[in-house]
Amino acid sequence: MNYKNKLILLLIGALIGMVPLQPLIAQSQEGNEEKSPVDYINPIIGAVTYGKKTTDAHGFGKTFPGAATPFGLVQLSPDTFSGGDNGSGYSYEHPTMEGFSFIHMSGVGWFGDLGNLLITPTTGPLRMNRGLPEKPEEGYRSRYSHDTEVTEAGYYAVTMEDYKVKVELTAAPRAGIIRFTFPENDSSRIQIDLARRVGGTSTEQYIEVVDDYTISGWMKCPPEGGGWGAGQGNADYTVYFYCQFSKPLSDYGFWSADLPDVPRKMKFIRQDNYQQAIKDSKIYPGQKELQGEHLGFYANFKTHDQEEILVRSGISFVNIEGARENLEQDINHWDFDQVRAEARQLWDEAVSKIEISGGTEVEKEVFYTALYHTMIDPRAFSDSNGNYIGADKKIHQSDAFTYRTIFSGWDVFRSQFPLQTLINPALVNDEINSLIQMAEYSGNGYFPRWEMLNSYSGCMLGNPAVSVLADAYQKGIRNYDIEKAFTFAKNTVDHTGNGSLGYSHNHVSKTLEYAYSDWALGTLAASLEKPAISQEYLEKSKNYTNIWNEEVNWFRAKDSLGIWLEWKGKTVHGQGCIESNPYQQGWFVPHDIEGLKELMGGEEAYRNELIAFFDQTPDDFLWNNYYNHPNEPVHHVPFLFNTAGVPHLTQKWTRKICDEAYGNDAYGLCGNEDVGQMSAWYILAAVGIHPICPGDTNYQITSPVFEEIELHFDQEYYPGKSFKIIANNNSRENIYIQSMSLNGEVLDRYWISHQEIVQGGLLEMEMGPSPVVAVSN
Repeated sequence: MNYKNKLILLLIGALIGMVPLQPLIAQSQEGNEEKSPVDYINPIIGAVTYGKKTTDAHGFGKTFPGAATPFGLVQLSPDTFSGGDNGSGYSYEHPTMEGFSFIHMSGVGWFGDLGNLLITPTTGPLRMNRGLPEKPEEGYRSRYSHDTEVTEAGYYAVTMEDYKVKVELTAAPRAGIIRFTFPENDSSRIQIDLARRVGGTSTEQYIEVVDDYTISGWMKCPPEGGGWGAGQGNADYTVYFYCQFSKPLSDYGFWSADLPDVPRKMKFIRQDNYQQAIKDSKIYPGQKELQGEHLGFYANFKTHDQEEILVRSGISFVNIEGARENLEQDINHWDFDQVRAEARQLWDEAVSKIEISGGTEVEKEVFYTALYHTMIDPRAFSDSNGNYIGADKKIHQSDAFTYRTIFSGWDVFRSQFPLQTLINPALVNDEINSLIQMAEYSGNGYFPRWEMLNSYSGCMLGNPAVSVLADAYQKGIRNYDIEKAFTFAKNTVDHTGNGSLGYSHNHVSKTLEYAYSDWALGTLAASLEKPAISQEYLEKSKNYTNIWNEEVNWFRAKDSLGIWLEWKGKTVHGQGCIESNPYQQGWFVPHDIEGLKELMGGEEAYRNELIAFFDQTPDDFLWNNYYNHPNEPVHHVPFLFNTAGVPHLTQKWTRKICDEAYGNDAYGLCGNEDVGQMSAWYILAAVGIHPICPGDTNYQITSPVFEEIELHFDQEYYPGKSFKIIANNNSRENIYIQSMSLNGEVLDRYWISHQEIVQGGLLEMEMGPSPVVAVSN
């Protein structure tokens, strides 16, 4: 019973003299502790790179715990360590903290980037180098305790132990604000390392003191400075800032390092001579303007006990004026708590697009934090005025869509973008428009595979942008130039595909993934009434059969002469597979399940192979040679049981994965978050629907984690207001679907179409403890 109805009953009782009024109102208010969805978000989930529980080279979630807004440009978060495979800048296992920077990547499994405009509160002597975690007192970093950390949606707090300074962070879409609470000290300080960059360094910086409260400037971050993939990701960007202090800058200055003549990538800048040069930086007190290769800024203050000093900054990738406008648009006051409340409200509205009831408190925390993690990227890259830097390095302007960045294509086409087509179709439309602009302005004429700030990093494989485009178009998301999009999609497939051989030289992973993108293009061509192109590429999509080897009864790589590579067994990594083995990669024929069954020897053989694949998977779902949930190639495989005549095994395994592979602490993600993909898998599986093949618009039905789920739709795209799933008698024991109905009519299949969902309605299930084995596909 909700609070309003309960209070009405209490009032009636009081009026007729049954009970005293005031005690009952107090009792009702005490019991009225129902949480909002935003209350369940805990950004510390997944915020570990490597630590004591690490069992493989890939680590854990690698998320950041700081403050952001849904798909916002700014992610204001703590940084524990700048180097190595620590893409988010923070890991729960690290004992010290460098400071707090305004932009971060989430869940990436490569040498990361961003982490710019690092602001650190200090006291005592000025130290210009970061120092080492084992000797923080030799630099500006500080020890901290998790006991002082607070992680909420849009808010983070911690105490820097060495300086006794409490730090609070909150964010708006394109700006952030920090509240420092200092102890009594004659040498309190706020300092900014302008050179700092996750995975490298910015190679040139500029700073200007604008007035007694304001500084502005920029940091250039080309591949020569490392960053994304230690420079191999080709990230090349400039961050602009417009930063203001709540207390006048009466005692301030810059520092500038005379750097040794060495490359600027991480393996060189961590060397002793480079770090010593930073430690010995020249100080320029009271100067108004400076440009250099390694700059910093400091402002000294005399503080009384518990004195608050606030710093707010707008961020832009276009120019300083854009950063200033972003700050004025988002945070034109000094009310930290107001910004925090607004960020919380934005998250509450965002995650309330899916409402759940039932389940445990832990399951709700896992669910809403996962939903939160799916709404970090693709983030806004354009300013509040619509300006953005295109792939041609020129300024462009758009009022029609938000230009977006960080497209982890190979990861996110599987679950993340199918989820967003349901709950954020306008975002998907933005991303497709952005991909079109990138293909055009880059001069490449084809889509990026893994894009970061306009860079074509080329990371991983396949042609995922073609999948995202085809899936969106089939679902009616079409507010872009479709002919231009199709041209770029075709160019993409032609640029990187299986070529004239009909397979990829020495490669299982590439052959299978390119066959799928051929299918996606062929399907899109059919929808656009291009029959000749459709037929050509749908035929090419069968090329996966070219690497089926009868001798080993599985997919096997061969060279350009048709000679099979040495076979070491299905579970041995490598052998033409990327981040997988042939057993894991071999299931990736989502577009032709019947053809895959035929290769395996029929449905029974197919079913038995699926069962064996899962039966040898460890209970903790950490990195392994069978169903390896920490990595993407297998994410569709649990749903294949629906196509094998044993849907109860899809229900069994998705519930088990949801239960065992996800948790509510820093280790709550069994593998890299991968820019929303790991969490999006959970959301769809927990809701009870997940695609096998993005582009065919069907979702496989599985056992929901919760008793009731309601999806709310954007009616500019979809006709229905909402779609509800009810799982009667659902529990940890009653995980099997006994029967189903769709809008009151018996449903005797284990899939549902996108159109059926977005029309609105009700999917109702009866749950029980025993599987229903025989069912139609």
